[in-house]
Amino acid sequence: MHKPVLYQEVLHYLQPRPGQRFVDGTVGGGGHAFGILQATQPDGLLLGLDVDASALEVAEQNLKAFRGRYWLIEGSYRDLARHLAQIGWNEVDGVLLDLGVSSLQLEAPERGFSFRAEGPLDMRFDRGKSPTAADLVNNLSQEELAKLLFRYGEERFATQIARAIVSSRPILTTTQLAELVSRVVGRHCGGIHPATRTFQALRIVVNEELDALKEGLPQAIDALKPRGRLVVISFHSLEDRLVKNCFQIESRDCLCPPKQPICTCGHRARVKVLTPKPVRPSAQEVKSNPRARSARLRAAEKLARGE
Repeated sequence: MHKPVLYQEVLHYLQPRPGQRFVDGTVGGGGHAFGILQATQPDGLLLGLDVDASALEVAEQNLKAFRGRYWLIEGSYRDLARHLAQIGWNEVDGVLLDLGVSSLQLEAPERGFSFRAEGPLDMRFDRGKSPTAADLVNNLSQEELAKLLFRYGEERFATQIARAIVSSRPILTTTQLAELVSRVVGRHCGGIHPATRTFQALRIVVNEELDALKEGLPQAIDALKPRGRLVVISFHSLEDRLVKNCFQIESRDCLCPPKQPICTCGHRARVKVLTPKPVRPSAQEVKSNPRARSARLRAAEKLARGE
């Protein structure tokens, strides 16, 4: 089984122990979940969520040594409260969110996530939903495409790429799109493929990833026991910024304007931030797994009432 990104760091910040309950909100192939279940032997429990049904099949095989101690549910962590209620859990000792696309998805050309192998321009985590990336590429206006690429991919050539896409329609495969973007952008810049940001932007929109994160983070904090921990791994600045801002807000006692003499918001800190700066993978990990290079881990601990 492929070892997932920041594996040891995840276990360090979650601090799993026997008898505890955890949620892996993006279980994928079960790499992190395996470590959590191993560390919580003999009686720790885990709920694994994923919107990708094929990922859950792989996770079931990889976690079979721990059968009877986990639930795997096809669903999103944006509905975490509902899924916890589904199995009768009120609170948990830790929640992990490993965001972005998994190795399983990248290595399957038919899923359309990778620009390195030809496949349909799909990019859906949940293949029962729409739209696909092809729907966006072939139906949005030039202006809408440019805004999408700039906002979600932070692509400085967004206008030029959007213009080229509209003039080259229909675009139906990953390699078609990657080659078109490469012609517009030019050579690799900063060590990444020129189509990286375009593919990222489309994937984020297709799967509503930022909306899921905005909805899921508060539910994860709600679900934690006092001293429970939330660990989030993100892979681009938009996700990391949302996590950072959430942790900053939830670690403050008052959100009123600085010049306001009396607090009227009533907000109280719910977490303690454990990572003032994001934790990055080691040079050795990046060398063995180049996909880890952009990973950032942030962690927070739920405060006990009255702290």
